[in-house]
Amino acid sequence: MRVSSCAISTAALVAICLVERGVAFAPSVKLVQPALSSPSSLPTPFSVRSLKQQQWLQPSRLGKKATLLRESAAAAAPLEEGGELPKGGGTASISAEIFNLIKGIVGAGVLTLPSGIAAFGNAPSAAIPAVAMVGIIGALSSYGFGLIGRACALTGTTSYDSAWRASVGENSDWIPAWSVTLITVFASLSYTMILKDTFHSLVMAAGYNFSKTTVLLGITSTMLFPLCLMKNLSSLAPFSLLGSLGMIYTAVAMFIRFADKSYQIAGRFAADMPVALQPSFGAVGAAGAFTASASILVGMLSTAYMAHFNAPKFYTELKDNTIPRYLTVVNVSFAASIAIFAAMAALGFLTFGASSSGLILNNYSPKDPLMALSKIAVAVSLVFSYPLAFVGARDGMLDLLNIKNRSNSLVNTMTLGIMGSLTVAALIIPDVSFVMAFAGSTLGNALIYIFPALMFRGAIRKLPNPTKLQKFEVKAALCSAAVGLGLGAMGVVKLLQSTR
Repeated sequence: MRVSSCAISTAALVAICLVERGVAFAPSVKLVQPALSSPSSLPTPFSVRSLKQQQWLQPSRLGKKATLLRESAAAAAPLEEGGELPKGGGTASISAEIFNLIKGIVGAGVLTLPSGIAAFGNAPSAAIPAVAMVGIIGALSSYGFGLIGRACALTGTTSYDSAWRASVGENSDWIPAWSVTLITVFASLSYTMILKDTFHSLVMAAGYNFSKTTVLLGITSTMLFPLCLMKNLSSLAPFSLLGSLGMIYTAVAMFIRFADKSYQIAGRFAADMPVALQPSFGAVGAAGAFTASASILVGMLSTAYMAHFNAPKFYTELKDNTIPRYLTVVNVSFAASIAIFAAMAALGFLTFGASSSGLILNNYSPKDPLMALSKIAVAVSLVFSYPLAFVGARDGMLDLLNIKNRSNSLVNTMTLGIMGSLTVAALIIPDVSFVMAFAGSTLGNALIYIFPALMFRGAIRKLPNPTKLQKFEVKAALCSAAVGLGLGAMGVVKLLQSTR
């Protein structure tokens, strides 16, 4: 495990350095953008509005921020005059985009966050720095999401892969392509593990004593596999709303159980769970946030906030897609997501402390009617969201392997092989929080911090007359990328140490 970790970290550093030098590693491949966990309408024809004519460039309205944006537009004007930047045609309102982006961010990953707090603390005060970390990582994630849209505006592109090629270079577009595909694989694995635990809890509550292996094989063969063979997944989109409503309901139910103390000693449900899942508190509080173990929570957050491969889609589909309107969508969506993440992470940890499971729903009694409804909502939502992530992983692999002739038999065989591998992995790996933290510390950090900074820097470098403010922001973006890289490396090391 230690050797593979060093190899991964070294390879990542080398790849980034070689990208800086324009070194080609492999033929150019098309980047597959996985569907949102709650897909909106298909992309509409897009182009960037005339930057020189936008009223948001008036400094009297937005002060220094508007000045920076005006200078960006002025620097980009030669591109526009040369016919490189057409006009926008998005139709989505700000409110619709905010709703869809929140749905895309807030998913099952939030259910692992209490265990991330328990990784560095076991006293209630550990929740204080944890909430601060949720806010800081959320703000950095929001900034990275915004950078990608701005890179699209500066380069006149409408997708993640085209923005990368226009800003960083065509010879290296295999890097984000592989990253996005692998992150969908990790997402599918996480879904599989959560479904295993959630359905097992529901089956036990119904009075059936089946093993987790039997439960997972049952739902995989009867539900997941048939759904993933569907040729058109658009009919599954409405179920994403159930997932969002389920998360809101879960947050409310967690607050109620925290407030009524049903899981404390002598509480209504205290004796229903094994000792390992019952509330446990110690003396390590806020100070634990200053240890390396806190990087595990950072890795989980990087996975939980990840929606960045869809940033061009949100910028493209936004009606009157000026940068301030786009940033309004991004900032409001991430602010709401931060509030939800902070509430659920803190409530779960403050209820169960050091015993917080990798999936916090596991801590709640099968006899608890409030949480039973939450488990049902999460289970149904994940069953119908699973194909969206899985198909992104499968089709991404087919694209990366440059397989163009995709017969039904080939696609079905790939589906069976990948799903079988994920099922075996879900049965072997005991804790979904490990998967979330590892994916976040590696691929998540790259997609959230490193890639957006490289794309923004490349876009600014190709402007004929970048301003001092733009050059300064490039340095700030690269600093955030460096911080993300350091936190990711620390998270991987700590995770592997915890498996010993």
